[in-house]
Amino acid sequence: MTEAYIYDACRTPRGKGRADGSLHEVTSVALSARLLDAVAERNGLTGHAVEDVIWGNVTQVGEQGGCLARSAVLLSGLDESIPGLSINRFCASGMEAVNLAANQVKAGAGAAYIAGGVEMMSRVAMGSDGAAIAVDPSLAMKTYFVPQGISADVIATEYGFTREMADALAVESQRRAAEAWAENRFAKSIVPVRDQNGLIILERDEYLRPGTTMEDLAKLKPAFKDMGEVMPGFDKVAMLKYPHLERIEHIHHAGNSSGIVDGAAAVLIGSKEFGEAHGLKPRARIRATAKIGTDPTIMLTGPVPVTEKILRDSGMSISDIDLFEVNEAFAAVVLRFMQAFDVGQDKVNVNGGAMALGHPLGATGAIIIGTLLDELERRDLSTGLATLCIASGMGAATIIERV
Repeated sequence: MTEAYIYDACRTPRGKGRADGSLHEVTSVALSARLLDAVAERNGLTGHAVEDVIWGNVTQVGEQGGCLARSAVLLSGLDESIPGLSINRFCASGMEAVNLAANQVKAGAGAAYIAGGVEMMSRVAMGSDGAAIAVDPSLAMKTYFVPQGISADVIATEYGFTREMADALAVESQRRAAEAWAENRFAKSIVPVRDQNGLIILERDEYLRPGTTMEDLAKLKPAFKDMGEVMPGFDKVAMLKYPHLERIEHIHHAGNSSGIVDGAAAVLIGSKEFGEAHGLKPRARIRATAKIGTDPTIMLTGPVPVTEKILRDSGMSISDIDLFEVNEAFAAVVLRFMQAFDVGQDKVNVNGGAMALGHPLGATGAIIIGTLLDELERRDLSTGLATLCIASGMGAATIIERV
């Protein structure tokens, strides 16, 4: 089987996902097109250089609807002979795009792909596309559906994570992200966003809140307590699935949950022959990919079983992994991962994560793969694993190995 290599990985800075965010005036298709152009320019790609563009985005409605991938190709400078595929695996959409592309290359279905994703959360509201699991009573009742924030609090309750533990993780995420920016660790991958006149709109992640303290976070009220305990009373639904829990401890709030932001990310994946033909040197190979379904009520525990699966399938152990990127959808997700594998915090999200930098849904999976690769190179380490929890109860993972 052909090896699939990563030749490049880049991303935009993440803008605040609000009307006053720096990227609010940029559409999803425009941001995607600019990043596709950046990949082509950075790597000297012309003509039908890649087989396809596989692009993830979660809220596929309105200006993010249709086949956004093909629209982005047409708006970009890429050759119109390159098609486009839009996919949605919720928060793992960007990672799944990369994994699909890698497995296509491995199978010989094309020599190269651009894969990644986008989400403009300031322009297209999360959940505005509807979801059967949330709005269809027959499915919601069958799955004991609760919103993700309740699921995160169920994880905290089930596995014994306190508010203090979650807040401490969030403060450390902020500290690490600020340090990473101060030391220019993201410089290799950041593509500044410019307006039509070439003026820079955004060149740094703007959600970051450096200097956040435990005292600051202690002032925040639990974000999901009322919807859990009062109306519509989702705690009771969760406890129907988990009757051994006497009550749900509500520990999550805006400070220890992922930030709503705008952003896009892209990864250039190809065979050895592709690199040789274009004078490109591979940075890493995609050693393994995996996905799995999990309990849809607790919903966000997927990183644990999918990591077990990818290690089992690849004949590896947790000790073979030098660094981990575990998406910080909520603090409890990362705490559970470290607990399950007895992994020290010194190896997990070493440059901060989504609690500090934000989580542009369809792009995050590709972002963390790129961040992982950059840091493996910076530290001269070999192997990394990236993983995300996914709505409706799923998990996805990717193992990369430097070459």
